[in-house]
Amino acid sequence: MAVKIRLKRMGANKKPFYRLVVADSRSPRDGRFIEEIGYYNPVSNPVELKINEESAIKWLKDGAQPTDTVRDIFKRTGIMAKFEESK
Repeated sequence: MAVKIRLKRMGANKKPFYRLVVADSRSPRDGRFIEEIGYYNPVSNPVELKINEESAIKWLKDGAQPTDTVRDIFKRTGIMAKFEESK
């Protein structure tokens, strides 16, 4: 089973809010997921971002592939650097 860490869109029209979830790559964007590991609100000023680092690193070690956007978020927060150190 291919597992991805990706964004699940929530919120109203023109007011997006995202949850970072670990999901099977075959499930739809807003469909079933395995675990929720954080949230991201790009609309607020400053941007709200909360990620459970331990869960994120655990899933990365288990082979979950982050999408491009999630990879950029992880780089900004330093999670990718911690993951690379722990290898």
